[in-house]
Amino acid sequence: MTSFGVRLREAMGRCGPLCVGIDPHPPLLRAWGLTEDLDGLKRFADTCVDAFAGEVALVKPQVAFFEAYGSGGFMVLEDTIAALREAGTLVLADAKRGDIGSTMAAYAAAWLGDGPLGSDAVTVSPYLGFGSLTPALELAAANDRGVFVLAATSNPEAAQLQRITAADGRTIAQSVVDDAAVRNVGAAFGSVGVVVGATLDEVPNLGLLNGPILMPGVGAQGGGPESVRALVPRDSFAAAVPAVSREVLAAGPAVEALRSRTKELTDAFAFLQN
Repeated sequence: MTSFGVRLREAMGRCGPLCVGIDPHPPLLRAWGLTEDLDGLKRFADTCVDAFAGEVALVKPQVAFFEAYGSGGFMVLEDTIAALREAGTLVLADAKRGDIGSTMAAYAAAWLGDGPLGSDAVTVSPYLGFGSLTPALELAAANDRGVFVLAATSNPEAAQLQRITAADGRTIAQSVVDDAAVRNVGAAFGSVGVVVGATLDEVPNLGLLNGPILMPGVGAQGGGPESVRALVPRDSFAAAVPAVSREVLAAGPAVEALRSRTKELTDAFAFLQN
């Protein structure tokens, strides 16, 4: 199989750079006229699959909103992942897993293996030390999957940790980006990406990453084409993956309305591929 990084770049060439989230939180279920139970969850997820499969480069189910429903929620998530992947659409499980040793290996097996939750990529947290991610990084490489490492997130609390300057003069966020870049050396386009908020006022140096830059915060959180343009170096535009959820999902529940809003945003970020 071709590496995740190359498959993502090819998908972005076909569909544009956008990553669309599937976030079935209660206010959206209600706005769509759906019940806050497994039936509503499944209807929401199935509509998103119909709207986004084959239309966008990457789809990002937010695991927590499925997990909230227990085992039944995980069954809906499994079906959603399977349907998207069967349609040829890349799936990023937004699980933000992070642990050490055998526990990290088990998380990796769940999200990057061939089981029912197996996805094309997963988000992970490096804040037990970047080395703690080794089981996930190694399994991703072995299975041609991807990993997106939280580097500079846009929540206000993040700066307290991520902008600390270490003894070598780098911020913690910069060290995460640099460690990810090491994993991508020699690749046509690496499979170890980073997560960088689209609403930040400054970001780490991304020039040597050679991998995808997932940028959540587009739309409802205030990020947009201009903020992405300002934060990403011109020579890294092609690596930027703006991530949007509520801004698209608020257009539902009609499939055509969801697709229309997705296309509008895809067109707005076309400059990233020029």
